[in-house]
Amino acid sequence: MGLLDGKVALITGGTRGIGKGICQKFAAEGATVVFTYMSSDEKAKALQSELGEKSLAVRSDASKLDEAEVLIEQIVEKYGQLDVVVNNAGITRDNLLMRMKEEDWDEVIDTNLKSVFNVTKAVQRTMLKQRSGSIINITSVVGVQGNAGQANYAASKAGIIGFTKSIAKELGSRNIRCNAIAPGFIETEMTESLDEKVVDEWRKSIPLKRGGSPEDVANAAVFLASDLSSYVTGQTISVCGGMLT
Repeated sequence: MGLLDGKVALITGGTRGIGKGICQKFAAEGATVVFTYMSSDEKAKALQSELGEKSLAVRSDASKLDEAEVLIEQIVEKYGQLDVVVNNAGITRDNLLMRMKEEDWDEVIDTNLKSVFNVTKAVQRTMLKQRSGSIINITSVVGVQGNAGQANYAASKAGIIGFTKSIAKELGSRNIRCNAIAPGFIETEMTESLDEKVVDEWRKSIPLKRGGSPEDVANAAVFLASDLSSYVTGQTISVCGGMLT
């Protein structure tokens, strides 16, 4: 018996990295998994095939409220419920502030932060009717401590933490929980292109002396999605190997 048996879950940005890891873990724990993607139909089809019959891939832009509303309607019409939402969609457009273009600021805020507003607002009515639900927002340790060259990304991720706490207070009386996960240095296909010496220095600076994996983040997401965390809301769980200690 899986920890997520009988639950329908939505993961935005699900075809790579942390999002893909969460999709795989949720499916292994028995959830029906709906995931969104923006670019690669090939990757989406491959992941849906891997996850099996209890999965659905949807091309959808979470940074647009109308698309988020259509997405939620589509899921509820097909499955009759939506129990878990993981707001994972995110991008980076790194640069020092003096060189950062306005469009780089706007795109990161829209994709990383406004998308969380859009999807949460769209799913709120369904969860209020159900009088249950778990909303999990993927933030970052950068949203807690900041990082030079990432003012836009840090602002978006810090905003997610404030949003999470507020929604937890707004919806808690209806048995709807809202929590955040703050990953640290997670090794994905994106980090494979980095200089190995740089990556090794990062590993050495972490108390656990290693980078994290998407599965490390996914394990925390399973806990927050499951009934094991029924008395946990408004919290930010750092999955960072001790970076923030």
